Amino acid sequence: MNKIKNKPIYKFLLTLTMASAVGLHGWRTLFNNFAVEVVGANGFQVGLIQSFREVPGFLAFAAVFLLGFLKEHRLSALSVICLGSGIFFTGFFPSIGGLLAATVIMSLGFHYYETTNQSLILQNFDEYNSVFVMGNQRSIMALVCVVVGVSIFFLSFICSFKMMFIFIGSIVLATGFWGLSYDHQPETGDIQHRKIILKKEYGLFYLLTFLSGSRRQIFMVFSVLLLVKKFNFSLQSVTILFVVNNIINYFAAPLIARSIKRFGERLILTLEYSSLIVIFAGYAFCPYKWVVAGLYILDHISFNGAMAIRTYFQKIAHKPDIASSTAVSFTINHLSAVVLPVIGGYFWMINPKIPFLGGIFLSACSLVSAQYVKVKPTAILFGT
Repeated sequence: MNKIKNKPIYKFLLTLTMASAVGLHGWRTLFNNFAVEVVGANGFQVGLIQSFREVPGFLAFAAVFLLGFLKEHRLSALSVICLGSGIFFTGFFPSIGGLLAATVIMSLGFHYYETTNQSLILQNFDEYNSVFVMGNQRSIMALVCVVVGVSIFFLSFICSFKMMFIFIGSIVLATGFWGLSYDHQPETGDIQHRKIILKKEYGLFYLLTFLSGSRRQIFMVFSVLLLVKKFNFSLQSVTILFVVNNIINYFAAPLIARSIKRFGERLILTLEYSSLIVIFAGYAFCPYKWVVAGLYILDHISFNGAMAIRTYFQKIAHKPDIASSTAVSFTINHLSAVVLPVIGGYFWMINPKIPFLGGIFLSACSLVSAQYVKVKPTAILFGT
């Protein structure tokens, strides 16, 4: 593992991933309270903004064409700059339209960075090591998010929302500009396709990706909104929850990465989707706010299971397909994202339970689909 950590591409991706985590976590921590307390948005409007937030993810396939004249690592750095710009300007426009525009810019940078980050990991690290790189990234991201959460908690007493958005955006912007100075020489001899790749043999990967993206939208849009609207969580309470959540995930992510290698993708995905059925039922029916807060933490831990979808794809994919297929998978992941939040927001106005009942259905579909994953686990020791 030390040999992997000394590779320049590992350090480059980890640094940009840390900046991306600062930006996204800072934005997520502030968004719901900013939207409700400053902008005055209702549930439907929050859902509408979240739907537009996912449009760049839906258009992630366009990254394939950008790679025709941009090196992939350079696109990564530019994406982080875009992410930082959207966050930096969020506080300057405290209206529905202003928040929507800044959110789309932020999201464009985040989704294009995630596309290139995953692609570069699968290209530059073999099947044995890629999951450890993903797990380590997630672990470090969790640690970064703890720092961000603690910082926002204390800054919230002395700074306006606008100043906090500026502070977070500036950190992300500076890191993105640093990334432009990096020059990466790929270690693999596989030339990546610069066109859209869709293959029948990747059908299960596409389906799992679609279902994962759909259920993630319900979590992203409505879990914290439930805490803020129904249980009256303040910004400080939300921040404390995020900090505790990320401390736990700092330890959980590497453990799940090792579990994927030891027990295989199918078992880990089965456990993830089974737990999600229980978690979404809790969101819908549990009347105790701290139990729901605990479900939020369990929900977030389950996101680490998404690594299994990516390692499954790496095992079945033809190497030149990775960059294109990763971009396409982000579009598939967001097929429902551009409509589900606004539809969910509409049903939220009727009854807040309805979006979470939809999450139960999606989790059940994912559970059934995961049983068709057929790749052999790589037996390793947990201490490796």
